[in-house]
Amino acid sequence: MKVVSRLENNSMVISLDAINDLEHIAEVNPQYHWIIMDMLTNFVRNKAPSRSPEEVTNNSSENTKAVIQAAITVIARRDTKHDPENEQIDLSYTDLRGVNLQGANLEQTNLYQANLSEANLVGANLQGAILSAANLSGANLNFANLSQAILSAANLRGANLSGANLHRANLYLASLQDAILNDAILDEANLREAQFKL
Repeated sequence: MKVVSRLENNSMVISLDAINDLEHIAEVNPQYHWIIMDMLTNFVRNKAPSRSPEEVTNNSSENTKAVIQAAITVIARRDTKHDPENEQIDLSYTDLRGVNLQGANLEQTNLYQANLSEANLVGANLQGAILSAANLSGANLNFANLSQAILSAANLRGANLSGANLHRANLYLASLQDAILNDAILDEANLREAQFKL
C-alpha cells in the first residue's frame, strides 16, 4: 500500500494524512483491521522507543510527538471487536510521556516498562493491561479502569488515581508515594510490599 510509505515520510502533514487514511481503511475493510493496528503499533514502538534519563534531554521533535499521538489515538479508539483472539497490542518499552489517552480503550494492552509519566489517562480502560515496571508518575488516572491490571513494580508516584477501579489489580512492589487514591476501588487488590511513604 502506498499509504505505508507515506506513513514513514518525514513530513508531519503527510504522516498524519497517512494515519487518517489507515484508520479509514481499517473501518471500511475489517479484514485489514489487525494488519493496520499492528502496523501502527510497530510505528509507535519504532518512533518512540524507551529512553534512558540521559537521552530524554535529546527528546524527539514536536512534529514526531504529534505523529505518535495521532497513531496511538487511532489504536486506542479502534473497534476491538475486530481484534483477533489471542492477539494483543504491544506497546512495551515505549516512551509515551505526556500523551493524551483520555477515554482510551487499552484493555489487555502490553505496556511493560512503558513511560507514561504525566500522561492523561482519565477514564481510560486499562482492564487487564500489563503495566509492570511502567512509569506512571504524575499520570492522571482519574476514574480509569485498572481492574485486574498488572502494576507490579510500577512507578505511580504522584499519580491521580481518584475514583480509579483497581479491583483485583496487582500492585506488588508498586511505588504509590504521593498518589491520590480518593474513592479508588481497591477491593481484592494485591498491595503486598507496595510503597506508600518515602
